[in-house]
Amino acid sequence: MIAEALQYLATAALTGSAHRRFVRYSVNLWSRAGRCSRDWAAHEANSKEAISTAISGLTQQRTAVVLGSGLLRDVPIEQLAGSFDTVVLVDLVHLASVRLRLKGKRYRNVRLIERDLSGYDDLEAGREPEPLGFLRSVPYLDFVVSANLLSQIGRGVKRRYEAEASPGMPADTVERLIAAHIHGLADLPCRTCLVTDISYAVIDRTGKVHEEADLLHGVKPPEGKAGWDWPVAPFGEESRDYQIVHKVIAA
Repeated sequence: MIAEALQYLATAALTGSAHRRFVRYSVNLWSRAGRCSRDWAAHEANSKEAISTAISGLTQQRTAVVLGSGLLRDVPIEQLAGSFDTVVLVDLVHLASVRLRLKGKRYRNVRLIERDLSGYDDLEAGREPEPLGFLRSVPYLDFVVSANLLSQIGRGVKRRYEAEASPGMPADTVERLIAAHIHGLADLPCRTCLVTDISYAVIDRTGKVHEEADLLHGVKPPEGKAGWDWPVAPFGEESRDYQIVHKVIAA
């Protein structure tokens, strides 16, 4: 609890006021990642491998952008920083521990941007959401990866939609913003990679599935080039008798 409190206080002090309310979610993720490090190791390695494969053979490696950089546990930041002239990490919150790690590694070509990538505000204002439209102004863009972000957008949008109950928001808000992210990535004039969990299942110790859900709310993702299981909540994390396993694809 002390480590979490220190992480929260340090991160909140470094985070803009518009995004400060999201710090606790990032700290909670950081805490779970530490507890579940052994169970998450294969997922993190697979995510890194998918990104490494995606950049192989690039003739130009000027600017790379990581959407949803998060804890950087699932991103090959050493390879990206060593290969590209500039690496831009985009997320709502950049934890103090992540900032410290980057400073310690002396990655002089890594930039941090705080940004809401959901597109919710555009849709609320009556505009067609273009959550990735800002990337058109990034010079010399050669690679963009969406790193285990898309389902988090869906979860965050659903939570905000239900909490605010704005009458001006369309009933298919969650679906539209998930689709906007997928289409925005596909429309970029550079090489891209999408790593995302697409569904989850609650499974008991006998292997019986008790609950399943589509994390993309019916929106079809691109065809995956690789796929794997991610035990987001292994046995003992939320229950002694059940685990929660997510299906992940890399496209």
